[in-house]
Formats: sequence, C-alpha cells, structure tokens
Amino acid sequence: MAEIVAPRWSSEAERDKAGEFEQVAKGMGIAPGETVADIGAGSGYYVVRLSPRVGSAGRVLAEDVTPAYLSALETRVKALKNVTVVRGEPHDPRLPPASVDAAILVHMYHEITQPFGLLHNLAAGMRPGGRVGIVDADAIPSRHGTPPALLRCELAAAGYRETGFQPLTDGAYLAVFAAPAPEARPKPEAIRPCRDDATAR
Repeated sequence: MAEIVAPRWSSEAERDKAGEFEQVAKGMGIAPGETVADIGAGSGYYVVRLSPRVGSAGRVLAEDVTPAYLSALETRVKALKNVTVVRGEPHDPRLPPASVDAAILVHMYHEITQPFGLLHNLAAGMRPGGRVGIVDADAIPSRHGTPPALLRCELAAAGYRETGFQPLTDGAYLAVFAAPAPEARPKPEAIRPCRDDATAR
C-alpha cells in the first residue's frame, strides 16, 4: 500500500523535526525485542527508525502492495538484518499468523479500499494483547484523512477496542486499538458499513 502523506510531510527531515516518529513510538509503547509491522510502509520512513528501536532481538515487517515501493524498500533495508519486506494484498497484509506485537498504519487508512477485510486479516497476524496504531489526519478521506468518529466506528465493527488516542503535530492523531481475539472477529461480509457523517455533510 503506497504511503500517502500530505505535502507537509514530504521531507523526512521535516517529519523528524516535528517529532512524528518519537510521538508514535512512545504512544504505541514500542519496545526492544518486539515484532512490529508497518502496514503500507511506503518509502520506509518508519521502517528504518523502527529497526534500531526494536533492536537485534526484535523484528520489523515492512508491508506494502505497490511493486515500486516494495522494490525500493528491498534496496533501502538491505543492510538491516531485522527487517523483512512483505508483499500484501489490498484486503490482507499477509502477516505470519499470531506473530506481531504491534502494527502501525501511518497516513494511509483513508486509502484502504477494503477496510473490514484488511482489519480482519490483520487481526490474524497479531499476538494475544497485540496493539494496532493508526495515524491519520483529522479530515475527510478526499482530503487524505479519516474523521476519528468514522475510524472508531469501523474498528469497533471489526472487533477492535480503543485503548488510547492522542493528537499529533499539525492536525494528525494517533489512535491505538487492541486487536480482537479469534472468537471476537466478525466476518467482513457480516459487518454493516459505518456512516461517514463528516463526508456526508
């Protein structure tokens, strides 16, 4: 899944200056030794920063669906021994079952065409107690964002439980959810789509 980032985040140096990664890593409680999946890793901004964060005992799964990004990721992370590039599908990140402690979706949730399918399959890759962090702009999807109310509705419908929420720099936010256990995962086709009142207006 290609990394879709507003122009203000076009420079990695600008993102570092704003402290974006540190805010998210701290808010997610990402620790050494954990396995973290970056869903829609794009150019690898988070991947190369997660690698030293989890250390040699940890692992980073850099997932994307776009061939150009996957090729560039392979080159960028070649020297990082704890990073694995994963080719996903729009409805399935194709993570190893019950292998991930934390997953992040950064500035891309609004681009997902099959959110309930992706959330269902993402949960299958999470370990018990696994947490999912979503970073997006508080804006309508056509403006590269997801209203928090819509996000909460969709995640709850997929069986996720919100455990944290914090504003980030320049109109973005981090929402953290506990992934559902297998018995609490509704089938995607059984989920009733949430109404996007913000977009409707």
